Parts: sequence; C-alpha cells; structure tokens
Amino acid sequence: MDQDLNYYHLIHQKIASLLLYQSVLEDEVGQAFLEILDLIYFRNQKPIDINCLQVYGLWVKSLASRCVSWQDYIIRKILIDDNPFSQEVQHNSLENLPQPLIEAAEHDLSILNTLYNLPLEAISQWVKEAANVSFSPFIAQFENKEQTFLHQTDNWENCLPELAAHYRQQGTGIFAQYKALKWQDNQLIGISEPDAITLKEIVGYESQKETLIKNTKILLSGYSALNILLYGSRGSGKSSLVKSLLNEYSCQGLRLIEVNKSQLSNLPMIVDRLRKIAQKFIIFVDDLSFEEDNDAFKALKVVLEGNVTAKAKNVVVYATSNRRHLIREYFDDRPRPKDADEIHHWDTVQEKLSFSDRFGLTLTFQPANQDTYLQIVHHLASQIKLKIDKNELEFRAKQWATKHNGRSGRTARQFINFLQGELAIEGGRS
Repeated sequence: MDQDLNYYHLIHQKIASLLLYQSVLEDEVGQAFLEILDLIYFRNQKPIDINCLQVYGLWVKSLASRCVSWQDYIIRKILIDDNPFSQEVQHNSLENLPQPLIEAAEHDLSILNTLYNLPLEAISQWVKEAANVSFSPFIAQFENKEQTFLHQTDNWENCLPELAAHYRQQGTGIFAQYKALKWQDNQLIGISEPDAITLKEIVGYESQKETLIKNTKILLSGYSALNILLYGSRGSGKSSLVKSLLNEYSCQGLRLIEVNKSQLSNLPMIVDRLRKIAQKFIIFVDDLSFEEDNDAFKALKVVLEGNVTAKAKNVVVYATSNRRHLIREYFDDRPRPKDADEIHHWDTVQEKLSFSDRFGLTLTFQPANQDTYLQIVHHLASQIKLKIDKNELEFRAKQWATKHNGRSGRTARQFINFLQGELAIEGGRS
C-alpha cells in the first residue's frame, strides 16, 4: 500500500508541475479527476469518506456522458489545446522555435503520457482505500475509439514533429474542435452537428460546382482566392454546395463560419479575428440582399474591396442570393427632373446595381428543367439505393413537383426523403 501511495503522490506532484498544458484538465472530466486525487490526499480525515466515492462517480459519469475512455479523453484534449507551443508551431517550424518552449512541451507531454498510462484498476483501488470501504468502485473501461499517433507510441516526448503537423493542419482551440462555426453575441460559437451533405450528392450544376471547388483549392493552397456570389433560383442547391465544401476539405484545414445578414456590420471584426489563424475560412452569408446601403452594406463592401488594412489571404466570402442586384431598387430611387437633391443621382443608382460585381466571381444557377430535375432525382435515389421502378420513380417525381414547389434540387431531395420513408413503412407492413 505504501508503494501505491508513493506512486499516487508522484502523480499528484507531476500534474501540479504542468507548464503549458494545464487546460487539458480544466473541464468537467479533468476537474473530477483532480478532485479525486485531492480527496485521496486527505483520506485520513474521516473513517469513511463518502465525498471521495461521489467525486469518483462524477468522474465516471463525465466520461460516460462523452462515451469516451480516459485515454481518448487525454489525447483529444492535447490535440485541441490552445497554448504557446501549439500556437507558435502553426506558423513556425520546430527548428525555429525557442528551445525552452520545446523543452516545456516535452516536459508536459511526458506527464500527460503518465496519466494516459494510469491503470484504472489502480485509481479504483486508491479510492477504495481513501474512502475506507470494503468494495472496489466501478471501473469505467470504455473502449478506445481513436487511433492517432499518440495512441501508437509509448513515448510522447518523441512525437513533437507529428504533433506540430497536426496543429498546423487542424488548428487549436475552437478551430480544432469544430469544422463549422457561427458568429453570435460578438464571438465565434462552434456548431457541433453541421450539415453532413457531400459534394457527390449535388448534381445538375457541374460547371458552377467545378468553379467553386477550384477557387476553394486555391484558398487552401495559400493563394489569393476570390469572393463568390452564388446567384439563382430558390432550391437550386447554392447553399448546399457551399456547405458540402466543408465536409470535403475540413481535413485540409478548411473551416466555415456562418454569418447572418443582420450581423454583416461585424464582418471586418470577424476577418481581423481570423487573419492570423493558420486555417482557411469561408465566411458563408446565405440569402444575401439589402434594403438600402446601410452599415451592413458598407461593412461587406470593405471586406470585398479592402481598405487600408491588407486583405486576409486565408478568408473568402461565399454568399448566396436569389437576386442578381443585391440592393433593392425602387421606382422612387430613379432620378426625375424635379429631384434637385443630388446632381449625379444616376451614379448612386449604379453604385447600388453594381454591388454584386464586387464579388470576384458570380455563379449563376438557372431554374432546373425537367431533364435536370429528373437527373437529380435519379442521383439521389441511387445514393440511398432506393428500390423502385425507374418509370414509376419519374412519374411520381413529376407529380410531386407539380403539387409542391416546382422543379428544383430542393424539391427533388424532399421528394426522395418522403418516398424513402413511405416505401420503408409500406415494406414493414407487408
């Protein structure tokens, strides 16, 4: 027992000496683990320490709520940790980092490697002795679901090159934890379950798709990509196409940030927040239009055209709209002889009408004809291996478009989703 307690004290001291990776143990799981250690330390205060058992239960519950093993938890936290080493190594090679920073990272990884290798049976035994009970608390043996380079080595101090490459590719903090984010209350918020649509699900607009992909690859390569306006009929898949890029290229460091029209005045602030981050960003504005040239209009204009501050090469704006002219123009806006308020009134009108030209590219999505609509229907049906006669599928698809929202990619997807459920129910009844 004394030998076990000495080992426990060593663990306690090592955790206290963490230099860069203290935040690995800052959340509910880590804090519960630290509290277990603290209560074990003061185990002689009570004949039976109920608190120790309760905190151990909280630790197990926290792991269970994440369906994660203690080992996976430690590694996940390391891979997203935002600290001086993980920040610097995204912009500089290991050879160019200060040696004390490298040594501090190695020091902490060695300690965290020790925590990773802690036998759960030993922790349960410590709690049993500290609480002075006759039974061993439940051992939470969750399966390790991930296999990273940290899982596959016994010495994490030797993994700095792989860890540096991971940080450069996937980032740290919120940008490592989430692929999709949104701007809310003047801060970036992670989206835990982004739309899972993929590029291969989208058909019917191949040239627009190819251009958007090519521009995104230019962004990912570190060159100056263009801001793009996706203009066209409703339901043609403009938004889905933008969102599908994230699922295709997030592993290459692409991130998507959703900004509502009402938040466009914050765009310069958002871009400044992103410009020094190693990842590449699509700022996604859906259904863009303006009632007038207000602050939102001016903020977007600054981001598209630039100002005194240099353009951020790691950020592009992809916006969708059903309107070719993004600022609504009314008949009252047109100059008339009696209008003496502005000498060059037509210049103002043209400023409004030409705003969409400030995007580097405009991709036009025409309404789907019947052939395109049926092509999309067949493609979606084949994706889910829908078992139905081709002629019946086309007949029902045409009926659906007539009765509902007309021919479009959105209508095709709604039809296939409904048909899949309908066929499944009918099959279950037979």
